[in-house]
Order: sequence, then C-alpha cells, then structure tokens
Amino acid sequence: MPADRPVPLDEYPVHQAPLSMKHLVTGDRNAYDRCIFHVFDHAGRAVLILGLGVYPNAGVIDAYATLRAGDELLAVRASDALTDDRMNLSVGPLRITVDEPLKRITLHCDPDPADPDGLSYDITWTAEFPAVWEPHHVQRRADRLMLEGRRFVQAGHVTGTIRAKGEEYALTPGEWTGTRDRSWGVRPIPGEDGGRAAEEHRPEGFHWLWIPVRFEDRFLMVIAQEDADGHRTLSEAVQVFPEDSGRHDVQLGWPQTEIRYRPGTRHPESAVVHLADPARKPLELGVEILNSSPLAVGAGYPPAADWQHGTWQGRGWTDRRVYDLSDPTAHPMAAFGVTDHSARFTLGGRTGFGIFEHGSFGRHDPSGFTDYGSVAP
Repeated sequence: MPADRPVPLDEYPVHQAPLSMKHLVTGDRNAYDRCIFHVFDHAGRAVLILGLGVYPNAGVIDAYATLRAGDELLAVRASDALTDDRMNLSVGPLRITVDEPLKRITLHCDPDPADPDGLSYDITWTAEFPAVWEPHHVQRRADRLMLEGRRFVQAGHVTGTIRAKGEEYALTPGEWTGTRDRSWGVRPIPGEDGGRAAEEHRPEGFHWLWIPVRFEDRFLMVIAQEDADGHRTLSEAVQVFPEDSGRHDVQLGWPQTEIRYRPGTRHPESAVVHLADPARKPLELGVEILNSSPLAVGAGYPPAADWQHGTWQGRGWTDRRVYDLSDPTAHPMAAFGVTDHSARFTLGGRTGFGIFEHGSFGRHDPSGFTDYGSVAP
C-alpha cells in the first residue's frame, strides 16, 4: 500500500481541520455527503428522482436514478470504491457535473447498450432562486447520535431530455420543475448493530413532511418532523425570492398540515398547510398530489430490501431494473419508507409546483394513527 499522500483538493484553501481533504474529522462509519434531485412535469406524467453520495469512512461512492411513469418505475443504480478525486461526481453510467456552483448543474445517465428502451437522460438544471439552509437536523435514540445533517435546498428549471420505454420527454421550463437538496453529516447506513439504544428505545412513531415548492416569483420551503405524540422536533416555513428582487427571506410561522389520505392507507391525496405571514395573517398552501415515487423502491432509501445507500457492492457494480407499482402489495415495505409526491400547489392566488415528501409510520396522535398498522378510515 502506498503511503498516505495529499489529494488534489488539498491545493485549495478550503480546509476545516488540520487534515487532508480526503479525511473527515469524525471516524463515524455513518458519515455521508450526498445530493438528491427531483425533476417532474406539471401534468403528473413523470417523476425522475436521482442522487449521488459518498461515504468516506466506508470507502463507497454510489448513485441512483428512478423514473416513475404510469405504473412502472425504472431504476438505475451504481456503486464503486471511492477515490481521491472528490470533484469527480460520477459512478457507472450516472454523472453529475457542477458547471457553476449554486447556479447550473448537468445531470446525465448513459443509455444501456443492452436495452435501448432503458432509462437515460441529459438534463441541465438551472437555479431560479438562491439556495436556502434547512434547519440543523439532529436526531438521537437515547444517547446514540443517529443523524446530524446540514442541508440546503434550491429550486429551478430544467431543460434537456429523458428517454425511457421508447418515449422521449422533452423538458421545457414552463412545463417541468427541478428541485434539489444537498446534505452532509452523519446518517445511518446498513450493517450497524444499534445495541441497547436500538433494543430499548424503539420509536413509537415518526411523522415527516418536506415540501419544496417553486412558484414563478418565489420559492417556499416547509419542513415538519414530529414524534408519536405530535412533539415537533424540526420545523421550518420560509419564502425565498430571486436574488435580483432585493427581498429578504420571509418566515411563515409554525406550519400545521391537514392531510386527506386515501381510505385504508397512509397515501396522501391532497392537503392544506396552514401558515402565517409576518403580520400573523393566515395563509393556506393547498396541495394536490399528481404522481408518487416511493424512495424505498429503486432509490436505495430504507427499508429497501434489494439495495441501500452506502453498502459495499464491489467494484464497478451497476444494476438496472423495472418495478411494477400497479399492485401495492408487491412492495409491502414501501409503506414504511418516505414517498416523494409531485404536486400542484396554490398560495394566495398563485399556482406552483413542487414535492410533497411524506412519511408517517407508527403512532401519530395528531393524525389519529394509533400504531404501525393504523391507516386512514
């Protein structure tokens, strides 16, 4: 083995600790640094979700892309050994290129030579609003730090082409929207024994909403995380305006959400998010679900059974597959993971488009859910 040597990033004055940029301050195996993009049309025909992550203490880089169109979900996943070139955001057929930080990003997936009808795309994502910090996210189970993440979120328009199943989707700014999230910190990856904290402190319930919405003249971000009894552990509601508008961010109070679920499920069909302007005048964010993509199917989020982020698959691993979502019973664990819904939103006479990310597991008193088997009447 060669001796530890500097890496190209060490040439730049970006160090946060007296370490090479290849090393993290923490030795926690769960350290991560990754991104997610949502690309979706305003008619609800298609939802493309893609992301890339590195897990430095596990030595892994991986990426994924899923396209929900009709009852099918096409997935491409890739994983490899992490190298010293941290500016190279590519693995297998999937690539992300930062053309201009916080402004313009290129998203690419190579076609599959063995399957011309498989998923591929060439997309340019262009920011329309400044990136905004989400609240610092800390989650413990007993004394064990389970998650600590720093994230920013941003919205923009997309151009380019998505190809799948013999069809091409032409992405145009007036008919498609792109949102994205960047996060880094510590977040559980599979393979860890949780010990006493996991055995004796099992959560009774978890309720999560993450809602980035792009309007023509503003970007709205709403976040709410609650325990079984409704105790709020994370909360945010903020409006962000274009950089050249001269307007400051505006906080919109303590969000409260009423969700209408499909009977017999926890699948949201519509919602109203109650907000308030700085003068405490009530505002209502209306939500109409257009399309849905469960992150536990294809995208590698827990409790996915076939692949999860950060797991070592060997060098040069690539996997492509198609999932049938027409039968809800075919993927029973998807109901215990987060689902990203593309949606149409209304606010004060404006119409916008964004993602209504929702996860509700176990008991949640404000929703009337009593346990993990409880569903809407």
